[in-house]
Amino acid sequence: MGKLNVDLALVNKYNVAGPRYTSYPPAPHFSPEVTWPMLAPHVEENNRAPRDLSLYFHIPFCRSLCWFCGCNAIVTKSQDASATYMDYIEKEMDLLQPRLHPERPVVQLHLGGGTPTFLEPGQFAALGRSLRRRFRFASPLEAGVEIDPRGIGRDHLRALREAGFNRASVGVQDHHPAVQKAVHRIQPREVTAQVIDWIRAEGFTSLNIDLIYGLPLQTVESFERTLEDVLAFEPDRFAVFSFAHVPWIKPAHRVLAKVMPTPETKLRLLKLTVETLTDRGYVYIGMDHFARQNDELAIAQRQGALQRNFQGYSTHGGADIYAFGVSSISQTDRVYWQNHKELPRYYAALDQGIAPVARGCLLTEDDRIRRRIIMQLMCNLHLDYAALSLELGRDVADYFRAELDSLDDLEADGLVWRQEGRLDITDLGRLLVRIVAMRFDACLPRDRERRFSRAI
Repeated sequence: MGKLNVDLALVNKYNVAGPRYTSYPPAPHFSPEVTWPMLAPHVEENNRAPRDLSLYFHIPFCRSLCWFCGCNAIVTKSQDASATYMDYIEKEMDLLQPRLHPERPVVQLHLGGGTPTFLEPGQFAALGRSLRRRFRFASPLEAGVEIDPRGIGRDHLRALREAGFNRASVGVQDHHPAVQKAVHRIQPREVTAQVIDWIRAEGFTSLNIDLIYGLPLQTVESFERTLEDVLAFEPDRFAVFSFAHVPWIKPAHRVLAKVMPTPETKLRLLKLTVETLTDRGYVYIGMDHFARQNDELAIAQRQGALQRNFQGYSTHGGADIYAFGVSSISQTDRVYWQNHKELPRYYAALDQGIAPVARGCLLTEDDRIRRRIIMQLMCNLHLDYAALSLELGRDVADYFRAELDSLDDLEADGLVWRQEGRLDITDLGRLLVRIVAMRFDACLPRDRERRFSRAI
């Protein structure tokens, strides 16, 4: 794939609200009525064989609030808060570990937030020792951490490497001073450059840079300069997110309303991003992600092994995710469960020796079939009806006859290509892949009262 040209009229036509498909059914369908006693038998079933395992740890703390933030974050300057929290992470691992098959290989590990680099170097070292004591790690291991360059030193990165982390995702968002001031995140380019130099010096094998388009006061000209700045760092991947302005969920977003770019400007920012990065040799994986052609993400997509979860796109499509910490979400083939979002409730459950689960989802057979189809589209951009029929034990073309018949408009606009026994998403369709996926979503008719972000 070379440079991808973006048709703004077409993008605007399909710029409707819908799920991001980090799960199916989407997270709004998780229910507090699905409790841990209902989930536990499925976890037991999931651990009868040594299936591949992906571990996620949510570190919720931030020293200040970025006003664009949509994460579950806790603002504090107290380092004692993180020390207490990591003690409870240990309690949660102690509670769950006896249920896990002891030979399960951990193929992926990720620290997200919040701001994982809120932790002190010694806490990373302690976490690394704790994980090696409890789990069997595969080789090679993909171990990623989200990094806020503000306020960290090289000793943080050295401790992370010694703990086993080898992939770094650096939050940049935007380099323009006026935009940074508007979103309450002052981060000079020099600070980012210094941390990236340390990341490479400490031997991290992969660098991702996070950007956000559609932020307050952004212009096409200012974001073009940001793109040129970060391209000079030569990262392996980019995650370029559309700013989801959701003031009905995040009160901090209300202060941004008067300085938001127009919808037309936001579309032009998207066009600029996609065309610039694909012109510079990055593969547009889909949704928010770009990767070099020799990156594991691009290779996994070519091999049909890509997965999508609550951290975005990642490799190792068959791995179950066991997540720890406040608000974290776990998933297996048959269930999802999410921990309490409120720290006191999370702590209280663990103090009682109870799994800190707030809500969950038991997948029906139809859910599992639709998840396979939607994730195949979102990740690997095609459907091979014969192969999927063999895998799922039913005639996929017949099961989804109405959905496939509904694609005439998407095919006419060049988003999909239908042929005998196969559906392919075109290069143009990568930009609107969730629009294609929505045609196979049986939950949407029940979602009319829910408020999703727009596709762009």
